[in-house]
Amino acid sequence: MRFEEQEANRIEAQAGAGRKLRILVCLLYYVPHRTGLTIHVQRVAEELARRGHEVTVLTARYKMSLPRDDEMYNGVRVVRLWAPPIPISRGMIMPAYPWAAYALMKMHDVVSIHTPMLETALIAVLARLAGRKVVITHHGDLILPKGLANSIIKNTMFAMYRFMAQQAARIIAYSQDYAENSYYLRPFLHKVTPVYPPIHMPPPDPDRAVQLRQQWQKDGGPVIGFSGRFVEEKRPDLLIRALEVINQTYPNARVVFVGEYDIPYEDTWERHQALVNQYRDQLVFVGLVDDMQYMADFYAACDVLALTSDTECFALVQVEAMLSGTPVVMTDTPGGRVPVQATGMGRLAPAGDWRSIGAALVEVIRNRAQYVKPRAEIERIFSFQETVDSYERILREYAVPERKQGL
Repeated sequence: MRFEEQEANRIEAQAGAGRKLRILVCLLYYVPHRTGLTIHVQRVAEELARRGHEVTVLTARYKMSLPRDDEMYNGVRVVRLWAPPIPISRGMIMPAYPWAAYALMKMHDVVSIHTPMLETALIAVLARLAGRKVVITHHGDLILPKGLANSIIKNTMFAMYRFMAQQAARIIAYSQDYAENSYYLRPFLHKVTPVYPPIHMPPPDPDRAVQLRQQWQKDGGPVIGFSGRFVEEKRPDLLIRALEVINQTYPNARVVFVGEYDIPYEDTWERHQALVNQYRDQLVFVGLVDDMQYMADFYAACDVLALTSDTECFALVQVEAMLSGTPVVMTDTPGGRVPVQATGMGRLAPAGDWRSIGAALVEVIRNRAQYVKPRAEIERIFSFQETVDSYERILREYAVPERKQGL
């Protein structure tokens, strides 16, 4: 290549690096719905908007109380489509989706989709027609309770994802560990880029943490936290069963559950009522909390956070707890084990083994000081800015060239 051509390419690359992008984000649920997935998307979208990019989120109007059509929320344009009350497991049908998605794709430079999602194959077709590249962020393989209907849903969703993955320009995974063990991601490792989730956590209020601890603690016993939905894949029943082991050393232990527990699309709460009632005096159910300051104070009030999932692609709550000064016991699952392995701030226990989970919790409670790491060290490993930098770089790489914008 001649020097003139090299210099022209360098100048063009520099110009592109400073260009403000128009980014279309497609997912089913967005704010005010609160799960690890929606928090992940919201944090990245709002930081990209803060950096000057034009970000639009296309999502479902899953509640009639939500604004119709579109609104601006923390710098992000949110377009909500009407969805009739026809749920399909955790998903829903949006009749206007094909027209709205195609029109918005033509107005944007690159498409960011978050899977699993019912419309993945449709987005792949529409993006090809619109001449736009798609970047997938995969938030975990679809895991549903056993049953014929759920098996059909699971297989259908995977087939549509596979079609999308074949067309996608890039796939973002939470970690290399999860990608190598995911039945969704493993066939497409050549397209996968690991990027840690965006984690942002306010420092806990020490006085409020003490108040919460006093509220929950029983006769000076330890407080064990659980942050997540009471659903099959999270296996909260294992943590409750682990009390049989914990009580041998700490008979006054209490477990505090923060998160939804009566889930409309699962019967996990109902099926485990006998177990809940057996240990009722040692269990506290706070319910869903959407205040991050409260969550920081909750973590700080706990001796340890327990995550007992059968499968977990990462679990942001682990790092949130670590940033609040609280160690973690996590089941040894691909992806889910990464925060403990990367920081040393906790222990791993075999998945599905409540006795081992109980023993690990006793160990961490008994020797808590040796598992606690400085907040700055956790922030360095899981840098919010580095995560968004990676998203920005990948989206810029696959954005339609500037001279073709609006075509």
